[in-house]
Amino acid sequence: MKNQPKVALVCDWLTNVGGGEKVLLAFHEIYKDAPIYTSKYLPKKIDWFKDADVRTGWIKIFPACLRRFIGPLRQFWFKHLNLSEYDIVISVTGAEAKFVRAKNGIHICYCHVPTQYYWGMYDDYIKNPGFGILNPIVRFFFKLMVGPLRKADFKAAAKPDYYLTISKHAQAQIKKYYHRDSVIIAPGVEVDTFQEAFSEKPRVEDYFIVTSRQVNWKRLDVAIEACKKTNQRLLVIGTGPEHRKLVKLAGGSENIKFLPTMKKRKLAKYLASAKGYLFTSLEPFGIAPVEALAAGCPVIAFGEGGALDYVQDGKNGLLFKKQTADSLAAAIRKFEDMKFNRAAISRSAEPFARDRFDRDAAKFVENAAKAGKKAQ
Repeated sequence: MKNQPKVALVCDWLTNVGGGEKVLLAFHEIYKDAPIYTSKYLPKKIDWFKDADVRTGWIKIFPACLRRFIGPLRQFWFKHLNLSEYDIVISVTGAEAKFVRAKNGIHICYCHVPTQYYWGMYDDYIKNPGFGILNPIVRFFFKLMVGPLRKADFKAAAKPDYYLTISKHAQAQIKKYYHRDSVIIAPGVEVDTFQEAFSEKPRVEDYFIVTSRQVNWKRLDVAIEACKKTNQRLLVIGTGPEHRKLVKLAGGSENIKFLPTMKKRKLAKYLASAKGYLFTSLEPFGIAPVEALAAGCPVIAFGEGGALDYVQDGKNGLLFKKQTADSLAAAIRKFEDMKFNRAAISRSAEPFARDRFDRDAAKFVENAAKAGKKAQ
């Protein structure tokens, strides 16, 4: 291996802002000269990579809304990318980017979770594919296709030399579905930005807050319904395809207010002033609730998935057992009778700081490069 190995970064797509994109950005800032290969890039939707060499191919002609329809085409495209000139290929993926091949180098897969619509969340996707009136058609064809797609996904998952992942939950899923071991390096969070907002000692206001892409599987409906049941004020920050449905669900309630996605420093001020953050989705990790903790805001989280790695029940937040409005409402009522040390809550986010990710990820890549390829 050369003294300065040639690195390539690969991701599924760059069409919106989210946790996976934040991980890719961190790798990009570590390996500034590494090109980024992806199936589709929409700079107007995500402007974080203006200084990067982002490379797409023929598959970019398909609209982003067809993302779940063209999984087989993405499998083919990634599989046939020519990355033979690179010593290290790092794929950041929760879908098909793992299909890339590092013919003359090593492949490190930073896997958020095994492709959810094939594996762990298959039943949820079948129940609601997210295409409205087209759901019955999508459901029918997806059931026909999922067998071969799973088989191809499992085969591709055997190819990377090393696996990194984001939480104990994701690690267990990778072992269960891909039969691969992995090392946990949790995503880096801009803890300093949110702790700075807390350090200004803002007044804690009487509202809960959620910050999220508004898609069906995030279950923001649970937060809205629970706050209606408990007559709580709720601030919903973000945008997405479910926005109109969520506004309709709020039913014009004066307690529920919607705001668009905002810059980090402004968001940090809202979080530092909120009495609690509601985290209703089943996530392999969840960067947003860690940002809330850094701002001194206790988190009420669904008690499964990555939240178990950072929400300490009764200390920096609460866990609720079922992904239902009634279960969350019960947790909110319990929360109202509790007192939290917001300074200790802010400190609880520090193990997930960005500098820790940069250090641990770079060290892992360096050691993997020295160790070389693993026998397949």
